Amino acid sequence: MRTINFIQQSWPIHGTFAISRGSRTEALVIICEITNTNAKNIKSIGRGECVPYAHYGESIESVLQQLESVKPALLTGAGRKELQSLLPPGAARNAVDCALWDLQAKQSNTSVAKQICRTSPKALETAYTISIGTPAAMASACKKAARPLLKVKVGGEEDAERIIAIANAAPQASIILDANEGWNESNIEENLKIAADAGIALIEQPLPAGKDEILRHIPHPVPICADESAHVTSDLEGLVGLYDVINIKLDKTGGLSEALAMRDKARELGFGLMVGCMVSTSLSMAPAQLLAQGAEFVDLDGPLLLEKDCPNGLIYEGAMVYPPTAKLWG
Repeated sequence: MRTINFIQQSWPIHGTFAISRGSRTEALVIICEITNTNAKNIKSIGRGECVPYAHYGESIESVLQQLESVKPALLTGAGRKELQSLLPPGAARNAVDCALWDLQAKQSNTSVAKQICRTSPKALETAYTISIGTPAAMASACKKAARPLLKVKVGGEEDAERIIAIANAAPQASIILDANEGWNESNIEENLKIAADAGIALIEQPLPAGKDEILRHIPHPVPICADESAHVTSDLEGLVGLYDVINIKLDKTGGLSEALAMRDKARELGFGLMVGCMVSTSLSMAPAQLLAQGAEFVDLDGPLLLEKDCPNGLIYEGAMVYPPTAKLWG
């Protein structure tokens, strides 16, 4: 017998999280919890967390509505395969898909890691995110963070000054610039040159999705990563020649199942890989940490941006994030 619950939670962010499109002070998440009780009255509980994202047309209300629409099918035994046609890619499907992976692991006593990782999963170096602000404030934040890998939010009129300031403030760090679609055709080539001169390691989604054809015709002195332009596997072939790296996020793909397929297709097409996240708890990070094994760039610092994490959260030591324990997920 199955029972299903959808749980809304709000997690305060430490300070303010700001990108080129706006800022927020809390992370709003939804947890899908699927409980299976077998003939011996033994309960197994699978959990998955998602983050509705307004930029993709999602809200807490719309995602809950999607989740309720598939509840009857899930109660009668629908699994991950059926789920792919029951819900579109996005937050709602992510929560359910990850809950089903977790449930299967607990019922079979076989970890998700053993099913999807070629070798035993290891700790990974994760980026730490610096919110957009004045060049001086961002330089100070980079220096204070003292991390070997920084992801710095840009996408405004002062980006040239920001790039130079943060590179000078953190000369030993590898730096990812995330413009969140904030650049345009008139400034991208100059910004790319400044980034290259500053030794930037990667630039994420500089142009708006669907308005990035210019990337095919200009030099890439720094590798360019697709985020908003890359949601699912079927997007990838159209991005060949535009981007060098693909950022896979479970809330875009609609769960671990599609993310695994997207990872494999991206490798086949010659893309580098980044595995990223929304601002959320370790329950969201857990499947992504396993997906990220072997990725060139890992950005799974969501819990570090919160005032506190969920129970049994991932272990973060310095710049490293460790694989999940069974008490958390998988």
